[in-house]
Amino acid sequence: MDSKAMSNSTGDGVPPMADPSKSPHAYNPLPPTQIKRCLDACISTTNNFVAQGFPQFLNDWIASVEKREENARSNKEQLALAEIVKLLQQRAMDMQAHYLELLQQCFLDFSHQRLTTATGQERFIRNEGLTLVDNSELEETIAITSICHRSDSQLSEVLWALHQRLALLNGGKKIDERGNPVSPIQFCDALRRTMQGLNLDVRTKVVGYKHFEAALIKPLVGLYDDLNAYLESEGILPNLRYSAVVRQDVESGSQSTPSQTDQSHEPDQQEEVRTQESEPSAPRRRATDRIFDDAERRNPGQYQQGLVSAIQLLQKHLGANTLTAGQTHSQVPLKGVPEGPSTMGLSEGTTKGSALATEPLVGVVGVMQQQLASQAKGFADVGMGDLQPQPVATVSNQLVAELQKSAGKDGRADEMHTIELVGLLFEYILSDDQLPDSVKALLSYLHTPVLKLAFIDKDFFEDVDHPARVLLNQMAEAGARWISNDGTSQYNIYEKIKTTVFQVLEKFGNDVKVFAEASLDFSSYIRNVSRRQDLMEKRAMEKARGEEKLREAKILVNSKVSQLIDGRDLPSPVLLLLLLPWSDYLSFVILRYGSDSDACQRALQVAQDLIWSVEPKLLEVDKVKQLELQERLQSALQAGFETIGYEQNKSRKLLDAIAALQQLALKSQKAEPAPEPMRVKLETMAAEKAGNVHTESSKATAEESQLIEKLKLIEFGTWLEDDNGKRIKVAWYNHKTMHYMLVDQQGRKVAMSSALQMARAMIAGKLRIIAGSTKPFFERALENIYHSLNARASGELLNRE
Repeated sequence: MDSKAMSNSTGDGVPPMADPSKSPHAYNPLPPTQIKRCLDACISTTNNFVAQGFPQFLNDWIASVEKREENARSNKEQLALAEIVKLLQQRAMDMQAHYLELLQQCFLDFSHQRLTTATGQERFIRNEGLTLVDNSELEETIAITSICHRSDSQLSEVLWALHQRLALLNGGKKIDERGNPVSPIQFCDALRRTMQGLNLDVRTKVVGYKHFEAALIKPLVGLYDDLNAYLESEGILPNLRYSAVVRQDVESGSQSTPSQTDQSHEPDQQEEVRTQESEPSAPRRRATDRIFDDAERRNPGQYQQGLVSAIQLLQKHLGANTLTAGQTHSQVPLKGVPEGPSTMGLSEGTTKGSALATEPLVGVVGVMQQQLASQAKGFADVGMGDLQPQPVATVSNQLVAELQKSAGKDGRADEMHTIELVGLLFEYILSDDQLPDSVKALLSYLHTPVLKLAFIDKDFFEDVDHPARVLLNQMAEAGARWISNDGTSQYNIYEKIKTTVFQVLEKFGNDVKVFAEASLDFSSYIRNVSRRQDLMEKRAMEKARGEEKLREAKILVNSKVSQLIDGRDLPSPVLLLLLLPWSDYLSFVILRYGSDSDACQRALQVAQDLIWSVEPKLLEVDKVKQLELQERLQSALQAGFETIGYEQNKSRKLLDAIAALQQLALKSQKAEPAPEPMRVKLETMAAEKAGNVHTESSKATAEESQLIEKLKLIEFGTWLEDDNGKRIKVAWYNHKTMHYMLVDQQGRKVAMSSALQMARAMIAGKLRIIAGSTKPFFERALENIYHSLNARASGELLNRE
């Protein structure tokens, strides 16, 4: 058939992305037998590809979780990660089998022309799905979208060719990545559905996607080459050639799109390209997709940019006014302090006649800042805890109202969203449980300069390293770490934060360098303080760990000695020797050589021989054995006493008493056992000396026991606050002895408290855990804002329904 006849033919065999009346590739439909043969071969090739890469993916994923387990910050995290490793190992074969089933289902749906896989991100950008997405789904969506876009860019040529050839197996209907059974989207979506049956946290999933990309997505070029080569051998578009065409209708500039050409029909090439460009349904990169690139790596900057973008989408979805009504902080005038403006600088002269309508918005905010800076000069002598926070929500609501008066309800939406977002940021500051009240009040005075900055510098919310964001993170962290609600401030941190805040308030005009200089100065100060405290805390922790290691050894020895003497009627000298000096020697041996060492076993054998040596000997062979043992036993006991520095007089008396008991044993006479009160007293003394916690824990009530179990899962670095507002930190926890090392805000050891002691203090209301996070302040704030807006959007959806 010549080119003219081919161009005039019609039917379902039309290649994708081409006008059937103009395409040089208007093939007749493929025979059903060939389609089935080709699909079976594609399935087999894909299964072999997955069988090679999936085990490697699982191994790498499990190894990364095991590494996280080794570096876990708490016993709770370590246990949870161990369970995840166990789950992945147990379900590995099932996961691979289920994954292959899902890919085969993709081929089945493709053969019935019903394969249209939509990613979670596509659901997110639709208004109806936006309100139903929680943060875990957002992060998983970020991972999938990023992988697909990177692969689309790297594999564009071979993937495009595969789209064209698979279209002929699909009745000639055009397909894109959503309809291609082996596209990156299908691989990722199959993994998403495979993981749905597993109880995994989102971080583990995101890490899994990272290893999945390395093991299965990046090598897809090999699979696509094999599939293209096979389909080409079947006579399906053997002369297909990829060419890039510059598109003029893309806002971001030039962008390439594939075109289908054949080397034997060059005259028709340009006409076909124009046809493809004019099709509105041609695959294009969505602008919203770029928000989420690479975020599955949990790079802080990229993750926070994703949060900001999600917040902005929610703002647009909700409309102009996303501020929560009623979230105002009243301001109480202080004695001797100039009364602060109830609207943070929006005085009558500023707002009268809708000043925002005639003055630039930045200028109006600047006037507010100047007024507040003038009033702040009178706060120099105000004590910590007496400074009242600024009414952030009131100011934000009033600014939005004034802006709506000047520009209309729907006008200047970007400015309204900026006002709202900055307001929500500072509302979070005023509600953050990690921050002492005095620090909240100080930071609230940065609302106006930060608002002005957000108008001037659009990178404020996009750049994780923006000086103003860094400064907020630094001051929030320093405040939580060194300032308490009991009115104490370590290393003069409160005054440093106060000075920094008011300097920014006074000096910031339009130059971001003010924030940069303040951040450098503050970080230098904090670095010196941190170095001193970290050193102090490190020394205290090393000392505590040494003490706890000794406590562990003593508890182990007490347990082993108790097992030796339980059920035996032993004389007082033997009990005294084993429970006190010989237990000390055993502890020493375990600390130096370990509990499994030969030295430890020899010391335990001495204890067993001692018990045997004072038992009556009825047989002559036992008497001979004891005579041989006595001298060696005396020497071993004497050496042990000398090693621990036991008093000579006491050791001599004990050894003499033991020798007398051994003589009675040789005469087949039983020594008088220790009186029960004396035995109980010796055993109690030994247990208390060892610091054995089991007797203490056994006295716990049901409520206390329940709380103790929860305390076992507490993370290192968790801050506690007593009933006086003093803050202490859990620097370390010994899960064997159930003792917690508590340090103050200077890093000094406050106590080595048992779990029962802490539980009783919490039940009595004398101690509480401050809900904390290791994330930077700004990231916590963005997550809080996202959750708040998302909850409101969900509420509005329910109300509409």
